[in-house]
Amino acid sequence: MKPEDAQEVSFATAAALVEGAAQIIRGKKEFLELLTAAILAGGHVLIEDNPGLGKTTVAKTFAKLIGSQDRAEGLIFKRIQFTPDLLPYDITGVDVFDPESRSFRFVPGPVLANIVLADEINRTTPKVQSALLEVMAERQVTIGAATHYPPEPFFVIATENPIESEGTFPLPAAQLDRFMMRLSLGYPSREAELSILEENPAEGGLQRLEPTVTIDDFMAARKAAAEVFCHASLKEAIADMVRDTRVHRGFVLGASPRAGIHLLEAARALALVRGRAFVTDEDLANLAAPVLAHRLKLRDPRSQGEKLIREICLARIDGIKTL
Repeated sequence: MKPEDAQEVSFATAAALVEGAAQIIRGKKEFLELLTAAILAGGHVLIEDNPGLGKTTVAKTFAKLIGSQDRAEGLIFKRIQFTPDLLPYDITGVDVFDPESRSFRFVPGPVLANIVLADEINRTTPKVQSALLEVMAERQVTIGAATHYPPEPFFVIATENPIESEGTFPLPAAQLDRFMMRLSLGYPSREAELSILEENPAEGGLQRLEPTVTIDDFMAARKAAAEVFCHASLKEAIADMVRDTRVHRGFVLGASPRAGIHLLEAARALALVRGRAFVTDEDLANLAAPVLAHRLKLRDPRSQGEKLIREICLARIDGIKTL
């Protein structure tokens, strides 16, 4: 296959994911584009929003859209309901003694799946939250002396409710830094809500949803996303944005080098989702807040971190345009 033909297939794959998800998640095209970009970039996503907006449905939808050769119904999807009494081995797996073989065998936990939904992740203790760190960063789980690997593709979609603080444990900075993006669904428009009332897509629509892309095409699109061209001036803007957060008076904790890597990877993937083989300054403007905001600690809790980040981003983009 010619390179240009392979690129067109990758464009079609990304578009199929967005269009397929839009059948279930109504009226949220920009949200779906950003989520698809994160998945194609190999990143994890934290969805922070009010109850009942479809956060769980989002993860189930993408699990069904990507077909697998050995599983006609799609990728392996596991949901973990985080609660205060959860233990680390409940999610990673554990070695159990088999009396017949007189040896230990590993029973894999739900984290060893293609798509893991960490539901209400802030309702469990920091000890359990930290059990996700290794698999999110290294794509592996170490139990005793053995190392176990999740299947590819692998990504975590975590959710948390921002309006309740009772019985919750805020995610530590190290955990938040593992998430490529923090997104919010928001309430649907009136037109979308009428469509939801006509047919509950989370019930009947999700059951009828068929895979729209093959696992081979999905992995090829991932590779294509990593190869999207980004001009040196835009890379410089990313580096400057990240460095600006470290000296800005509004922040106590700035962005890490991993944040800059995630911003570049997400921008390349978003360009692919939008049918382009190159990154634009608009991609950076759309992604700066979702990629950076959750990693930063505000000096004044009453400040709006997203607004400060947009100001930093726009200042750097304007600097590119005036060169």
